[in-house]
Amino acid sequence: MNLQQALQGVQRLCIDTAPLIYLIERHPRYFELMLNIVQAISQGELRACSTVLTLTEVLTQPLRVNNSNLVQAYEAILQDSVGFQLVPIDTTIARLSAELRAKYALKTPDAIQIATATHMNCQAFLTNDLGLKRVQELRILVLSDLTLRGT
Repeated sequence: MNLQQALQGVQRLCIDTAPLIYLIERHPRYFELMLNIVQAISQGELRACSTVLTLTEVLTQPLRVNNSNLVQAYEAILQDSVGFQLVPIDTTIARLSAELRAKYALKTPDAIQIATATHMNCQAFLTNDLGLKRVQELRILVLSDLTLRGT
């Protein structure tokens, strides 16, 4: 499915950790897709969010190898981007996460991400985890299913 079709009707998008890594680290297959999404966000066509858990996940490896440039790049996109919100985990999200874990047998980080998306009234969740397609609470967009052109 092409990206434009996938995002049709989506005003608010929650983004999983992997797509953000693909953007910052310029993944050869997914960078252009993510760049298009970020451009839509910066132009106000789309609003986006992720949970603060994403910050933990993206910073771990750069901190491990002492890559301060990569740490700064992640912090900038997650904390200082126009149209992008980093959402704290509160008791409402924690409770919803538990419900999603119980219903779908999700791992805790995945449940927190999906709960955040639901709590923030997102119409879609962008990931590259095919296993999350079983979640019915919102549209799950998997990067490997998307293209810039065509169907």
